[in-house]
Amino acid sequence: MLLLASGCATLGWYGQAVRGQLELLANRTDVERLLADPMLPEDRRAKLELALDVRDFASRSLALPDNDSYRSYVELDRDAVLWNVIAVPALSLAPKAWCYPFVGCLAYRGWFRREAAERAAKRLADDGYDVRVSPVAAYSTLGTFDDPLTTPMLAWDRERLAGLIIHELAHQRLFVAGDTAFSEAYATAVERAGLDRWLAARGDTAGRQRVAERRQRAEAFTALLLTARDDLATVYASRRSNEAKRLAKAARFEQLRAEILAFAERPGARAYAGWARIELNNADLALRATYEQGTRAFGALLAEYDGDFARFHAAAEALADRGPEARDAFLNSCRTTACP
Repeated sequence: MLLLASGCATLGWYGQAVRGQLELLANRTDVERLLADPMLPEDRRAKLELALDVRDFASRSLALPDNDSYRSYVELDRDAVLWNVIAVPALSLAPKAWCYPFVGCLAYRGWFRREAAERAAKRLADDGYDVRVSPVAAYSTLGTFDDPLTTPMLAWDRERLAGLIIHELAHQRLFVAGDTAFSEAYATAVERAGLDRWLAARGDTAGRQRVAERRQRAEAFTALLLTARDDLATVYASRRSNEAKRLAKAARFEQLRAEILAFAERPGARAYAGWARIELNNADLALRATYEQGTRAFGALLAEYDGDFARFHAAAEALADRGPEARDAFLNSCRTTACP
C-alpha cells in the first residue's frame, strides 16, 4: 500500500530493483565450486582466489562481518551491476535525496538497466537538474543478503578488487540510514587502511607502491574538484542574479576542464583526461565530495586507536549514534585541524 501510494514512478523503480536483486541471487554460483573446475580460465581463477583471500582477511584482521558475502559469483553480460543516477540543482551543490525503507535517504538512485537510468536522468535534466549516470561494479545489501562477486568486479585489477570487497563489507559493519557522507567516508577509510594492511601481510611491496602512487594521484585530482566545488558554493550562496551565477558557473567549469587536461599530463595520470571529455556539472562535484568528505577524519580516528580495527569500529558506531550534528562536525574536523 505504501508503494502504491507513492506513485507509479516509484513503484516502477522498486519493481526493477526487486527483479535485479532476485536475478543476482538466483544466478549465484559458489566460488569453491568454480575453483574445483579444471577448465576454469587461469585469469578468472586468480581473481576468485584473491577475492576469497581478501574476504577471509577482512573478517579475521579487520573486524568486518564474517558471512557468505563474496563467496559466490554471478556472471553478467554487462559492464556494471547497476547505474546510479545523481541529480543536483543547477545552482546548488546539495544532491537530490531519494528515500528508501531501512536505509533512509541517499544521494543517488540505482537502476539495473543503463537505458532505464538514462531515461530517469533525462527526466531530471528536463526538470532543471544537473545529472550524472555513474556505473557501479558492486553494492552492498548491508547484510540482508549474501552479496556475490560479479563479472564487473573481476574486471578490476587486483588492488582495486581487494579494496572494493573491503569497502562493501565495511558497509555491512556500519551504515547510517540517511547519512550518505558519513557512511561512505567510513567505508572509504576502512577500504584504504584495510587494503594497506592486506598488502603488507602478503609482503606485496610492488602492490603497496602502486596503491600509494594511485592514491596520491587520486587525492591530487580530488583536490582540483573540491576546490572547484568550494568556489562554486561561494557563487551559489552569493547575492548575484541567477544569470550571473550561471555565467560564473560556466566559467569555473571551463577552468576546471583546463586544469584537468593539465593534470592528465602528469606521469601516470593520462586516464584522468576522460573527465575533460564530458560536460562536467554539479553532480560530478557533489558525488566526489560524498565519498571524500571526512575520510581523513576517519583515518585519524583509526590512528588514535593504534590501528586496532575492533576499537575503531566501536568508536565509529558510537559517533554514528550521536546524531547528525555530531557526525557532520566529525566529518569536517580535518578542515580546521591537522589530520594525517
